Amino acid sequence: MNILVIDSQGGGMGRQLVAAIKGNFPMVTVTAVGTNAAATTAMLRAGADQSATGENPVIVSCRHADIIVGPVGIVIADAMMGEITPAMAAAVGQSQAKRLLIPVNHCDNIVIGVSELSMSRLVEQTIEQIRALL
Repeated sequence: MNILVIDSQGGGMGRQLVAAIKGNFPMVTVTAVGTNAAATTAMLRAGADQSATGENPVIVSCRHADIIVGPVGIVIADAMMGEITPAMAAAVGQSQAKRLLIPVNHCDNIVIGVSELSMSRLVEQTIEQIRALL
């Protein structure tokens, strides 16, 4: 089982996700791909099994993932202050993996009908969903 975590900017969400996934499911492989070096470094330090940075690693990693986890912006071209390229968004959207998209209302993308939750609660809900998928 390969879980791909994608994050951008400072990698704070990705760091929390990687730590929670590895803490709950030590048997899975966690691949962390950041849209920049800071995000990648944060996820690697949190315990990712492998990591890379940039557009092509997102595209390639989406082909091999069983589950993709990240903020909802990973499927929106030019989201996350422009760090998500159209090719990245397409790769996530076209992947055969299950996509667990975390609803964060940042960068002019607002998800209607979703209550504002703390990041720790969003991570808990993500772990619950991964558990159901495994």
